[in-house]
Amino acid sequence: MLALVGPLGAGKTTFVQGLARGLDVPPDRHVASPTFALVNEHPGRVPLVHADLYRIEDARELAELGLVDAFDRAAVAIEWLDRFPDAAPADRLEIAIDFAPDDGRRLTLTPTGPRPSSLIDRLK
Repeated sequence: MLALVGPLGAGKTTFVQGLARGLDVPPDRHVASPTFALVNEHPGRVPLVHADLYRIEDARELAELGLVDAFDRAAVAIEWLDRFPDAAPADRLEIAIDFAPDDGRRLTLTPTGPRPSSLIDRLK
C-alpha cells in the first residue's frame, strides 16, 4: 500500500504511471488520475488499484470506495491519503513528492510497518 502525498502537480499520478509499468499493466491501458472516478483498477502481473481522495469531503464517503477489499488482493496507491490517513492500513509506505530545483522532484519515503520497512531495506 502506497500513500502518495504532495502538492497539486507534484507528480503523484506520474509516479503511479511508472508503478503501472512495473506491474505490467498493459501499455494501451490509460493510467490517469482518478480525481473524478475516485478509484480506478488496472489489470497487470499484480492488479493495481489507484485511488484519489482529493475530492472526498467526509470520511463516511470512504467506505463506498471499496478500498478495504483491495488491500488484500492488489497493489494499492492512494493519492492525497494525508487528507484521511485512517483510510488505509498502518502498514504502508508513504511517498511524499515535492518540487525540487530545475523542474526536478524530491521523493521522501517513510515506511510504517514491517512490509514497507523490508522494502526500504532492499532498496538501500
